[in-house]
Amino acid sequence: MPVRIALIGTGSVGKGVLEVLSRKNTGIILTGVADSRSGLMDPGGIPVSSLLDRKKKTGLCGERSISALKVVTEGEYDILVEASPTDAVTGEPATGYIRAALSRGSHVVTSNKGPVALHYRELSNLARENGVSFRFEATVAGAIPILHTLLDSLGGNEIHALYGVLNGTCNYILTRMAEEGLSYRQALDEARALGYAEADPTYDVKGIDAAVKLVILANTVWKKEITLDTIDITGIDLLTEEAIRLAEEQDATIRLIGEIVPAENLYRLSPRIIPKHHPLVVQGSLNAIIVRTDLAGDLIFAGKGAGSLETASAIIGDILSIRERYAGGN
Repeated sequence: MPVRIALIGTGSVGKGVLEVLSRKNTGIILTGVADSRSGLMDPGGIPVSSLLDRKKKTGLCGERSISALKVVTEGEYDILVEASPTDAVTGEPATGYIRAALSRGSHVVTSNKGPVALHYRELSNLARENGVSFRFEATVAGAIPILHTLLDSLGGNEIHALYGVLNGTCNYILTRMAEEGLSYRQALDEARALGYAEADPTYDVKGIDAAVKLVILANTVWKKEITLDTIDITGIDLLTEEAIRLAEEQDATIRLIGEIVPAENLYRLSPRIIPKHHPLVVQGSLNAIIVRTDLAGDLIFAGKGAGSLETASAIIGDILSIRERYAGGN
């Protein structure tokens, strides 16, 4: 059964979604799209290849007279895909778009961490009141299906704790400092050159990105109501080559580890010295997560935690899950 989507945001993640739609016969029809400066709506379907060409040539996905809000409130779609940049302080404008879509009885799939971290309970209640789904697998660990696993697949388990490497930029920097003896600044410059780090890497290297993911996990999996201020955060921006060298002398290395242990009220993100053979010592921009449960024991997940197509993989998975669940009508 075909499903119609409207896509807000055509940056790295949104472009990944469009590329998947152009390559694969998913049964997903794009009927609306908007970037920060333009938009396009066509209930009959928008040719994705032409859209990608237009975006590449002009920088716009549509007409300047059509805003993202217009696409959300007036477009014809079954699922809103919200993939605009994250604002971890206000969650806007994404939260407003998501509220509007849910209120009109449309499902929502998002990669935007701000609305989920700040307003999960409100938005999930709004979805339930309107008989639709609110899904957000792409907000944590990219292509690793950690939220689906914790919220659905591990039913019957008590989840005691979670430990993880949740930011690929930081992991790349730490890997290069250990492997090549680079300084923090040299490794950061290399990460920028390769596209792993933004021009302003503050959000990553100070631990904010990974900490927001811990908030999402705590509030969705354990039904807490914590905020970013709850997390004890130490980033990697002050880490020295000497610290890496000392770890190496102990046959260990340093990774930025996020921890959630609800029974101990522990919510922490910090660089930790861990043995090189530890399962959380993954290389480059990979992510890794250990989940501690009562029935299944310790489960280990690893994979690409970021990237255009990798994050799009999570979004497409959510879209198809909604289609399957609501086949035959809402």
